[in-house]
Amino acid sequence: MGTSQRFVQIIDFETDRIDELRALAEEGERSITGRTDGPKRRLVLQDRSRPNRYLVIVEFDSHEDAMRDSADPETGKFAERMAALCTSPPAFTDCDVQDTTEFS
Repeated sequence: MGTSQRFVQIIDFETDRIDELRALAEEGERSITGRTDGPKRRLVLQDRSRPNRYLVIVEFDSHEDAMRDSADPETGKFAERMAALCTSPPAFTDCDVQDTTEFS
């Protein structure tokens, strides 16, 4: 595609150490604050039927921004520390945003 479009990564993981993971995420947020090519939005979801399962949706302005973020050594360190707090390896799904609708 010639034009960039928003990009979302979905991280699916299970943990029984969510408080530690939240603290790690807050630490990571401080390192990306102010970066123009970093994530723009994050949504954390908890599965009601499996309370130790979480989905994190991270939105970027473009796939290119997401790949630059993934290549950052700090992102790699964060991913390693996150995986150590999970009860099974996180699964990553990469998605191009096709459409969004805001309902009021």
